[in-house]
Amino acid sequence: MPTERDLLRDRLDRATAHLDPPIAVIDLSAFDANAATLARQAGKPLRVASKSVRSRALLSRALATPGWQTVMAYTVAEAIWLVRTGVTRDVLVAYPSADRQALAELAADADLAAAVTITVDSVEQLDAVDAAAPPARRPEIRVCLELDASWRPLGGRLHLGVRRSPVHTPAAAGTLAALITARPGFRLVGLMAYEAQIAGLGDMPPGQALRGTAIRAVQRRSYRELVRRRAAAVAAVRDHADLEFVNGGGTGSVAATGADSSVTEVAAGSGLFGPTLFDAYRAWRPAPAAFFALPVVRRPAPRVATVLGGGWIASGPAEASRLPTPWLPAGLRLTGTEGAGEVQTPLTGAAADSLRVGDRVWFRHAKAGELSEHVRELHLVDGDRIVDTVPTYRGEDQAFL
Repeated sequence: MPTERDLLRDRLDRATAHLDPPIAVIDLSAFDANAATLARQAGKPLRVASKSVRSRALLSRALATPGWQTVMAYTVAEAIWLVRTGVTRDVLVAYPSADRQALAELAADADLAAAVTITVDSVEQLDAVDAAAPPARRPEIRVCLELDASWRPLGGRLHLGVRRSPVHTPAAAGTLAALITARPGFRLVGLMAYEAQIAGLGDMPPGQALRGTAIRAVQRRSYRELVRRRAAAVAAVRDHADLEFVNGGGTGSVAATGADSSVTEVAAGSGLFGPTLFDAYRAWRPAPAAFFALPVVRRPAPRVATVLGGGWIASGPAEASRLPTPWLPAGLRLTGTEGAGEVQTPLTGAAADSLRVGDRVWFRHAKAGELSEHVRELHLVDGDRIVDTVPTYRGEDQAFL
């Protein structure tokens, strides 16, 4: 009796039989189901995180799903491109910028300035904008203040979460808000806080039950602390500005962040593709929607099949969780001595004996949008046929980081 993965492999092989790998595909049924589930879980408007997609066509497909309304970009240049190409008229750049050329371009166009919001967490970042375009010669620049969402128990002696904004307390948020609103040429319109220790950390790591229990305990306590602190920070900032939005979360915390009454919108993106890092989440696991195929080019030994390429490693700490996973056929694994190689990757396991030169192995990437940096196009599969082929950012000759 064929398994679900057997059927998926057969479907992808038949859809792409006329193509030579390496190729990447998006299973549209899984992508659309993930988009609908995320919207339902959030219960609030969603911003699609462009870094987790990196294809204009798929960003637009997500935005066409009820509940998805706006875009979260990762650079100012990218935001400008997305606005000018018609993907969105509301884009939040979620990371501060020191790109003088992009900031000057933003400030030189009133339509762009009305559509793009930049993120800041210090006065120095305002200075960078003023240096690129003096306030007297530009439209107002829309600004979002970033609140640090990490958890710092034991009087701050522990730091749990990522190191982003230096603005951690409600008082600090209020102080920065006052400085922003006092500066000519800026308009404070939003606040964001990304709870990475909740949204970006799987709470059920495979084979690590005790670690999973500890992670869940930390996440519960961190969430309670952040809900109180974020509400107080929003109140402190609202003393100085009428906020249009308060953004939070990510795929791993969509439901929890959406339940926070101080949050008006939730960010998500990785859950559309369903990469392997999200297999370690207990509450909800997105359906795998993004795959890449590599061809078998060697059979160096029994139970070993070698594919061409494979070293599509995800960003983050240098550990096994960042490696791509051979997914189809089931029963293949990377070797401990070579891992995912630069130009070849040996795979071991019983399934290797069924593979011949020219067969393909389907992989899943550990993260989402980084897959798009390795290919120029994504083949969109519906059932057992390709219904469209769309360019990635790379395929449109765009590289923003």
